[in-house]
Amino acid sequence: MKYSLNWDLDSIFAGGLHGKELTDKLAVIGESIETFRQAINDYEFDNDDAQFSRFSELTDFLQKIQAGIIQASMYINGKHSDDVNNEEVPPMIDKVQSLDVKAAQIAQLLQKKLADLSDDGFNELIKQPGLDTIAFSLKENRHFGKELLDDTQETIISEMNLEGLSSWSNHYSTLIAGVNVDFRDEDGNPKTLSAGQADNEILGNADSKYRQDLMPKWEAAFEDKQNLFADTLNHLSGSRLLDYKFHGTDDFLKYPLELNRMSKETLDTMWKVVDDNKDVLIKFLNRKAQLIGKNKIGWEDVAAPINIGNEKSKTFTYDEAAEFIIKQFNSFSPKMAKLAQKAFENRWIEAENRPGKEPGGYMQDLPETGEARIFLTFTGSPNDASTIAHELGHAFHSSVMNDLPYFRQDYAMNVAETASTFGELIVSDANVKEAKTDEEKISLLNAKMDNPVAMFLNIRARFLFETRFYERRQAGVLTANEINDLMIQAQKDAYGESLSTYSPHFWASKMHFYIDDIPFYNFPYTFGYLFSLGIYAKAQATDDFEDQYISLLRDTANMTTEELASKHLGVDLTKPDFWEAGVKLIEKDVDEFIKLTEKYV
Repeated sequence: MKYSLNWDLDSIFAGGLHGKELTDKLAVIGESIETFRQAINDYEFDNDDAQFSRFSELTDFLQKIQAGIIQASMYINGKHSDDVNNEEVPPMIDKVQSLDVKAAQIAQLLQKKLADLSDDGFNELIKQPGLDTIAFSLKENRHFGKELLDDTQETIISEMNLEGLSSWSNHYSTLIAGVNVDFRDEDGNPKTLSAGQADNEILGNADSKYRQDLMPKWEAAFEDKQNLFADTLNHLSGSRLLDYKFHGTDDFLKYPLELNRMSKETLDTMWKVVDDNKDVLIKFLNRKAQLIGKNKIGWEDVAAPINIGNEKSKTFTYDEAAEFIIKQFNSFSPKMAKLAQKAFENRWIEAENRPGKEPGGYMQDLPETGEARIFLTFTGSPNDASTIAHELGHAFHSSVMNDLPYFRQDYAMNVAETASTFGELIVSDANVKEAKTDEEKISLLNAKMDNPVAMFLNIRARFLFETRFYERRQAGVLTANEINDLMIQAQKDAYGESLSTYSPHFWASKMHFYIDDIPFYNFPYTFGYLFSLGIYAKAQATDDFEDQYISLLRDTANMTTEELASKHLGVDLTKPDFWEAGVKLIEKDVDEFIKLTEKYV
């Protein structure tokens, strides 16, 4: 079957950015926010009935507003991802972000109402039909409500964040759109690559000399604008730290951990296991260096494909990748396969490789229509097929929660990355198993190892960098060169100084450091990867896996991460055993890679 490489955004809002549908939608959201504001200000628990019927109506109304903002945001941000040079998009992003800020303000009003309720009154509230299904969310909201300042102060902070934190985040998009790398094609002809295209070449080009020549050009392109990126990162983080300070904390990990519903003890245990076992991945990288004729592997080689002998890197057409993903999903979950088929057929995916697109990839759900949209750039590598599977894993996660209240769909990033990584594991593992020769298997094992290398070493470097940056930023602004130094040291520490070259400007290239609404957009990836390994092992040993998996996914916004793991996997995340079990699965792949490649070094 022939699938389109381009997504369908028009079915979300016909008529474009300035069409009637989107214009009316934003107007309705704005009016609803003000209606809710008045209603929640007037509301008193003492005047409600015994079933808290009026409060239940208000929570339903707020969830509807929040879902509408997500729907509109996806469309507008999708237009930006589609064409970063579209000058009509930034004003629309500002408009929907303004609505988002106002929606956050009214949510805080509800949180304060909950915080002021007595313990007995709150316990009675969450027993009521309709409210009992969102009891966990109401408990969270009550907790956050107790930490809020007065209404005037919170309004000032949120309005200032719109012009501060959010604006600096948006400014990053403007900067990255202007980064161009002057290079040449494989025939030596001059060409200009966007930042995203250059990233893809460094990650996916099989020619070691080509990558080695491109890497300094890439670094130079970011160095040319490093002071602008440094200003952006400094002021974005400064805005965030001020917000934390106003709310009584200088612990910059407090809110990221709360967002992910996990404890510091779990985080520390996970990172200790990762750090204690990084030699497993360093062993893999050292062998990879031997295979490409180097004493030590360079930064530009870490994710590079490997071709042994006459074996050429496996490639997929987009249609082949689609059929392969659907087939492999079906072996674990027919419902996952059905969702993937629907996504390809209904043009939920933007995959075309062309200039002007935003770097990276993502999935965004559309809660009002029960759909999703996926963005990436497809170049035909096995990793690209795995990336599509990754994003489809996200989409499946959202799809099995469509019938739940919106509060119950608000799962955290760490468990979000569990579903996506599970989807990715299915496809990367299948790639390896279907290899017809040792040479092809080596190539595909190498591609499969990109994930654990990224999760254990690259993401670890990001976490170390961001932690140290925020520690330093509390004392003042850092220069671009100081930030470069922090980046290099974090990479050396995470990779055990096993590389011959590092990437000082990685911090400027990675959008994750500049996201305004999710701080520390790093450790949830490693969590999700290791958590998904446990789920994958269970899937292979369980007959009724699909139902158990869906049950787990439906609980992801209804309890803490530790409770989720205990209920559905029977494990304690604060103990190293669970994490070490994941390491053993990685070590098995590394040992196979070492054994297969022994005769080639």
